Amino acid sequence: MTRRHLRRTTGSRREPRWVLGAGFATALILGACNAATPTPPPTEAPASVGSAQPSGTPSIPSSAAPQVGQTDTDWGRIWDELPEAFPVYPGATPADEAATGPVSATFALEGADSRTVATWMQTELERAAYRTEALNGPFEDGSFVLELVGSTECRIEVSVAPLGGLTIVTARYGAACPSP
Repeated sequence: MTRRHLRRTTGSRREPRWVLGAGFATALILGACNAATPTPPPTEAPASVGSAQPSGTPSIPSSAAPQVGQTDTDWGRIWDELPEAFPVYPGATPADEAATGPVSATFALEGADSRTVATWMQTELERAAYRTEALNGPFEDGSFVLELVGSTECRIEVSVAPLGGLTIVTARYGAACPSP
């Protein structure tokens, strides 16, 4: 068998050179057109929960609100604020000036009985899935200390103390608890 015979049996045939050149020129022109066409920049999809950040890219919080800090106390590390869902006795107003030492929050109530407030706090925190470890009191000054735990190692301490005509409620929200 000769080469000529093989070409015929495989169905291939020799193209004229001008056909090959025209095909090459067409490919070059199409490539140049595609390269000259600007590609719009990709639009960023909104970040979803759990989306990965490229390494070395700083994570920017989605809200402009500052992050809540933490403080070390003799009781343990606490959040500097309470979460919005934390139960607050009806009629209580923030009273940071009444705090003695670092706490997550302090509230003042007029004319409320400390036992009633402590019992209400215990009931509401248990409804919020915390478990009471201890309700200590009444102490000599009429105060109560409520100790609760949540899932994992979350701990909460709520003190309820009469002070003149006010009842002062202070809360320590442990750093192992979910971020406020």
